[in-house]
Amino acid sequence: MVEKNKLKEAESAETIPEDLAIEIRKLAHDLSNSLEIIVQTSYLLGTTELKPPADDWMRMLDNGVQKSLEINLRLREYIKNHTTR
Repeated sequence: MVEKNKLKEAESAETIPEDLAIEIRKLAHDLSNSLEIIVQTSYLLGTTELKPPADDWMRMLDNGVQKSLEINLRLREYIKNHTTR
């Protein structure tokens, strides 16, 4: 509930200044590229048969990957909603 309230507050915030928005977009783009490497590696590891405890580590990695993708998506949406272009 607290996170939803923070999100609503953020959505009502002013527009990000253009010079700052450009830098944030670059960082978000670089983050997306780095995450893509992690996602693909995680996928490839998931196609192999892993023995315990590596199979548990793989599940932990996959959960972290999914959370990171969700955060990245939220970041990109925030940028999109708070910039002029």
